[in-house]
This record gives sequence, C-alpha cells and structure tokens, in this order.
Amino acid sequence: MKRKLPISRIIWLVVLAIIVGFFTKVWLWENSYYNEKTGSERVAAVNNAEADSENTAVDETVPTEQEIREYNVAPDRPRYLSIPSIGVSNARILPMGLTSSGALDTPINIFDIGWYTGSDRPGFGGTAIMDGHNGGPNVVGVFKYLPDVKIGESIIIERGDGTVLEYRVVENQAIPLSEADIYMANSAPVSPESGRESITLITCTGKWIRRGQTYDHRQFLRAVLVE
Repeated sequence: MKRKLPISRIIWLVVLAIIVGFFTKVWLWENSYYNEKTGSERVAAVNNAEADSENTAVDETVPTEQEIREYNVAPDRPRYLSIPSIGVSNARILPMGLTSSGALDTPINIFDIGWYTGSDRPGFGGTAIMDGHNGGPNVVGVFKYLPDVKIGESIIIERGDGTVLEYRVVENQAIPLSEADIYMANSAPVSPESGRESITLITCTGKWIRRGQTYDHRQFLRAVLVE
C-alpha cells in the first residue's frame, strides 16, 4: 500500500517547482537578450540617456546650486571644471585614488569629476589626470559628450584659491580597451607638448561588452595650459 504524502508537503513541492520554473525562465530570457545585445550600441534609457552600469553604485542626483557653491577644497587643489562647448559648468572635482584592482577610481555621483591624487595639481607645471562617468542607468553623466569636444576648444579649471586656469584641447581620441592600459601608462601622465602643463580627461565610450561589463573604448582628451 502506497503511503500518501501530507498535503503540506505537496503544497511545498508545488511552490518550489513554481519558483524554480520562474527563475529558470528569467535566466534563459536574460541570457538570450544579452547575447543578442553584446557588441551593439547600448539601448537608450529614460530621457534618451545612455546607461553606464560599469559602476553599479552610481548616484544620479543632480547637485543643487547651493551644494555646488558651498563645495570647497584646499587652496592648491582643483575645485571646479567647465567645458563650455558641451555645456559642462562648474562640475565639482573630487580627489580620488585607485580601486582595489589598480584602476582609477570614479566619483559615485555621475555629475562629479575625479582628480587622481597621484597625478599633478593644476597650476603646478605637470599633468593632472581626471575622470568621470558618461552616464548612469537613466541620466547622462558629466563626460557623456566628451568625445564631441574639438581640438582648440577650452577646458576651464578653478582651484580652491579662486585661480582660474584655461587649457586648450590638442588631442581627443577613443582608444580601444585592449590598448587603453598602455596609453594610460605612457601618454596620459605626460604633456602632449613638451614643457607645457597639461590635463588628461578620461571616460568610457564605444560599445558595451556584456562579459566585461564595460565599454570597448576609453576616451582620452588632452589639453595644454594657455599661457
């Protein structure tokens, strides 16, 4: 004589089967979707913005005018960055170090810019390296339109002491991810014009790589100080 299963156990097994079926369906759909999208341009998100999931902890909160105005740094540190040609005005510059993997760290807020503290300070004769997001899940970031900046256009940096420095763009190019580390080591930390102070601005660009959860290019803009 067969032993009947308790009703509670039967219900539990049915619920378990439903849960397993649901997650299996989701996994199969997601895998199929991303395999289809790998290598393509990323789909526009809300407000036609391009999502940037490389940093999943990004903050899309737009800083208020008061927050920007009250942001202060040491007199010899960079405070604000402006790129008139693409509408970037007084973006806050935050001091940043390196991530655990040795890459340049980036501010959490997509409207802020990171100044690598291992590079030189603007106004002191060397090369300052800065990076920023091209966007978040729903909103474009501070460096979304960095690739559109043309040779000869201006980058403005204001220091904590109120000193305003103008830099003229001399180079702006997208470097394949496979070559970015070499470019970062050999070109980004030095001036594109010997003996001239400079800045290097960096962001992600190109097509989305699903496996690496990143873009396939890095945009490097280099500009020299206008004497």
